[in-house]
Amino acid sequence: MKILKFGGTSVANDENIKKVKSIVKNASEVKIGVVVSALGGVTDLLLESLQQASSQDIAYKNKLCEIEERHFKVIKELFPINAQSGILSKVKSELNDLETLLEGAFLIGETTPRLSDKVVSYGELLSSFVISEYFITEGLNTILKDGRALIITDENFGNANIDFELTNANCSNHFAQVKEIITVIPGFVSSSTLGNATTLGRGGSDYTAAILAAAINAEVLEIWTDVSGMYTANPKLVKQAKCVSHISYEEAMELSHFGAKVLYPPTIQPVLTKGIPIVIKNTFAPEEEGTLITKSKNDKDKTVRGISHVGNITLLSLEGSGMVGIPGISKRFFETLSQEGISVVMITQASSEHSICVGISDKDAEHATIAVNTTFEYEIASKKIKPLVVEGNLAIIALVGDNMKSHQGLSGKMFSTLGKNNVNIRAIAQGASERNISAVIRKDDVKKALNTLHEAFFEENIKQLNLFVMGVGNVGARFLEQIKQQKKYLKAELKLNIRVIGISNSRTMTFNEDGISLKNWEVELADGEKANKTVFIEKVNKLNYRNSIFVDNTANKEVSETYTSYLKNSVSVVTCNKIACSSDFASYKELKQLAKKYNAPFLFETNVGAGLPILDTLRHLIASGDKINKIQAVLSGSLNFVFNNFNSKNTFHDVVKQAQEEGYTEPDPTIDLSGIDVMRKILILARESGYELEIEDIKNEPFLPEESLNTNSNEAFFESLKKYEEDFQELYADAAQKESKLKYVAQFENGKASVGLQQIPKGHDFYNLEGSDNIVLFYTERYPNQPLIIKGAGAGAEVTASGIFADIIRIGNF
Repeated sequence: MKILKFGGTSVANDENIKKVKSIVKNASEVKIGVVVSALGGVTDLLLESLQQASSQDIAYKNKLCEIEERHFKVIKELFPINAQSGILSKVKSELNDLETLLEGAFLIGETTPRLSDKVVSYGELLSSFVISEYFITEGLNTILKDGRALIITDENFGNANIDFELTNANCSNHFAQVKEIITVIPGFVSSSTLGNATTLGRGGSDYTAAILAAAINAEVLEIWTDVSGMYTANPKLVKQAKCVSHISYEEAMELSHFGAKVLYPPTIQPVLTKGIPIVIKNTFAPEEEGTLITKSKNDKDKTVRGISHVGNITLLSLEGSGMVGIPGISKRFFETLSQEGISVVMITQASSEHSICVGISDKDAEHATIAVNTTFEYEIASKKIKPLVVEGNLAIIALVGDNMKSHQGLSGKMFSTLGKNNVNIRAIAQGASERNISAVIRKDDVKKALNTLHEAFFEENIKQLNLFVMGVGNVGARFLEQIKQQKKYLKAELKLNIRVIGISNSRTMTFNEDGISLKNWEVELADGEKANKTVFIEKVNKLNYRNSIFVDNTANKEVSETYTSYLKNSVSVVTCNKIACSSDFASYKELKQLAKKYNAPFLFETNVGAGLPILDTLRHLIASGDKINKIQAVLSGSLNFVFNNFNSKNTFHDVVKQAQEEGYTEPDPTIDLSGIDVMRKILILARESGYELEIEDIKNEPFLPEESLNTNSNEAFFESLKKYEEDFQELYADAAQKESKLKYVAQFENGKASVGLQQIPKGHDFYNLEGSDNIVLFYTERYPNQPLIIKGAGAGAEVTASGIFADIIRIGNF
């Protein structure tokens, strides 16, 4: 024989009840008991109506009307017209009795636990009647059995205690004698030995089903709900969560205690003793496997079975030197909470006995604080114990698994994983069984923590990176295209799943919590909201995703000033914008320190040499103990392009114009031609080499006329180049006469840096530098005479985008 239980969502409306009928019909090859909850939401309506009535609020009648309308609508949809009259009449009669009870509460202006039990029981009594009548109408061999005649309790109204001797006898007798195949039973309701209506408290319908299953030694207890079993994590918060096909009773109780709401922990107790399997199934997807819950299994390969959480937690900390070595402090503390009816969710105590910390529900925090401080009033007054420390807006996350104790390092993996994403842990608890490791964190960090841990323990080491991209011009657009092209490769080969969550240009911005489609991001961005850097930051921080990365593809000073906001919230920063790292040294140092403090990488490889691994190589040299003595470099791809293409047969103006049109220069070409861009790059190299240098310390020998440098628009700048064409031709002719080439060179030596145009003779490493290539010569203690050379394309949107992409991958492998 089987017991099937259907929750409120499963019987919320006529369509759902029809699904329940199909499931029951398929299961009725043997005798079955069908336990049903109230129609979804009706229990809350009953409680609200009683609260309003006892407060003498006439609005309780509106709630009563809503309850009536819910049931009448279901009846009219389920039954043919000629079968509705008797059912409607019965339901109306029951609702009239309910109205009488509520009128009584309204008249006297109060309620009692006994009255509350009587009122709230109407939800299950009505739903079970309607459902049993529907089954009969549909030709199923069905009988309705009042749960109050089966389950006998004491008179602890609201959470009655079972008299198992009487209850088991009642259940055994009924199912032994009943001839019908299907018995429909209202869940949650029971009666006292004195005949008064009682209820079984939270999770009462599950408990009813478990009591019946244990009483008749059922072959299985099936819990039908709106999800396909117990998941590795809450699927509403963790998209990658998977259904657990088979777990133990103990694992199920741990997961249920910590928020897996498909099962209420006390439900398991009656069937656990008898060893009766429980199956969690989905009413709306009955073909799916669900979760089987049995005795402990010898599955040693499975360590963590699930990750769960409880929200709305307040941490109470009782501490003080007067607690050390004093017997009875803990007893008084917990006794106080118990006497006030406050449930403790988690306990942790320091071995020094200096403090006791417990987690309770937020709603009990104020009550608990007053009670505990009153209990220890003398100790607090004499300063032996501090007043209770209260910290709210917290949550508990828990790793659960029977075999966790057999595997070393799980706690370390859990806490290091959270630490890497800056999830601060306020308290930790682990039982001796090691079946559960719990940690208290900020409520706002729950989604990030669950996803981070799920990724670490369940997702085959696939790491998800969440990008927020600002700037989608030449570089940004190519960067997004590269991500789209390589997405499958990165997931398959590097175990990286890259999602772009937010995109912004100077006009609009758009976000998609599930990831923006890179096939039509331009359309989404065009339809986005007005761009706002502050709002963009707020959105990134509010989403609070794990492995978040802000990508700056602009050359904007204001954007560079936002990096601290991201890093302080553990959001990594990847940028091709040179302004931040070439600003004052204190700001540069602060960014580096914030990156370390908040475990958020700050990478800017493209600041020097676009996609060339210049900074990466430099860091490896320094990290390995080498010391930089001298740097010589051609660091401007745009200037190298200009001087490689400029000669006596063309004009300087035309070559610079071509460089701008082909994307080799910044939008404002004076940034390149004035030398400021190269100054920033050599400054960054010097700083990364370990030297403290400001941009004002760099000697700049400009080759442009003063008039060109002082223009205030691109049009004026290009006009000035035409005016001084003769001067540019002289520069070229002088170099050509000496069989040299013009190169704009940056140099750093003995703590001093300079940039300027130089004539490079044949045989020099710079002489044959083609196109827009860059070259860097590192003279170090290990490379004193023959320098370490890095050479290659140092400008262009494609290679710059690839450099940004490489930094993203570095973070993924971090």
